[in-house]
Amino acid sequence: MEKNYHVCTGCGLLCDDIEVESENNIVNKVYTACRVGVAHMKEARRGEADFLVDNKPVDEATAISEAASILKNARNPLIFGLGTSTSETQKIAIELAKKINATLDDTSSFCLGPLAEALIQDKLKTCTLDDVRNKADVIIYWGTDPSDSHPRLLSKHSYFPRGTEKQRGWEEERTAIAIDVRKSHTAKICGNYFFQIPPKGDAEFIDAMIAGLSGKLPKTSYNYPPKKILELANILKGAKFGVMFVGRGLIYSLENLEPLFKLMEILNEKANFHLIPMVSSSNTMGFNENLFAETGYVNSVKFENGTAKHGPEYSVVESLKAKSVDAALIIGSDPLLFLPGSIAKNMLEIPVISMDHCETLTSKHSKVYINTAINGVEAGGSSIRMDRVKMSFEPVIETNHLSEEVILKKIMEAL
Repeated sequence: MEKNYHVCTGCGLLCDDIEVESENNIVNKVYTACRVGVAHMKEARRGEADFLVDNKPVDEATAISEAASILKNARNPLIFGLGTSTSETQKIAIELAKKINATLDDTSSFCLGPLAEALIQDKLKTCTLDDVRNKADVIIYWGTDPSDSHPRLLSKHSYFPRGTEKQRGWEEERTAIAIDVRKSHTAKICGNYFFQIPPKGDAEFIDAMIAGLSGKLPKTSYNYPPKKILELANILKGAKFGVMFVGRGLIYSLENLEPLFKLMEILNEKANFHLIPMVSSSNTMGFNENLFAETGYVNSVKFENGTAKHGPEYSVVESLKAKSVDAALIIGSDPLLFLPGSIAKNMLEIPVISMDHCETLTSKHSKVYINTAINGVEAGGSSIRMDRVKMSFEPVIETNHLSEEVILKKIMEAL
């Protein structure tokens, strides 16, 4: 009997081998998914859709009308979020931002955006997760703990599985290396190949690795044992298909990406190395690619009369900090929860429209809240996986909740 597989939109891996049992439009059982994926798929619930204005129930037309009125009357509205939205929704949000001269940004402006931009501009050598599974013999997890953030990365793609060119898998043909400031769950799996460095010690460690790769004596101000760095350099030089998974722990530690560019250059003079960013949300990479295709920038843009201006002053953090935005449309995100309190509190002074499939701190303090369908569970579409592979998906169950895509179209029509 042919099985019906679904795509899990719980993280940037977008695993496409998920089986689900449902009854009366409720997901009862989820097979193959990790604990993150199971929780995500089982979020689908529920009764009637919620439309709130000033935390009071209204009908759909009233909520749409109020949202459109806020955006129409704003001098400089902000549109933020979209990391879990489908590419179809993201493209409509870009058109909406152009129409109302909005500032448009997502979490990549303070996370992995510079790395995504470098990949889109072909400044770094990369590969797909399928290549990793089939070919990789040396894998580095740097400043990231996928065992917690992307639980199936090691089992489905990078370390444990047998691949077409790696039939004996992790026992004999793969070496996993963790470089981090703490002994994470992933670092424990890497065993003796865990290299613990001090916070903000990454740039020096990169310089030491480059020295080791170049046959020089590696040195760090924190006296990391040169013998261990030389041992690491020898492993990397022997890689036939190496992959570096880079997380926020490394990016936040570097002042810019130049040390990483230099390391990748040296590595590829000695071996064959690729880089994949550890994108957490299901379609952050899609937002970066879709916005780049439209404007030439991956985030932090301000539209004015059809043209896009770009700079850090148009990021969500700097826009709120400077109080330069006077209304906000938040889509699938909770900035009141994760932004610094001194900046997030400025959102309380402007009208906010929140679109989310669940109640959040931001939705509780919003002028308008529209309860949406869950992308990948209740709504279909497409997303870009963290290795830049496009994935399409159909809804798993039916719902009476509107998708983000439909809501944005209705707001556009009401403007």
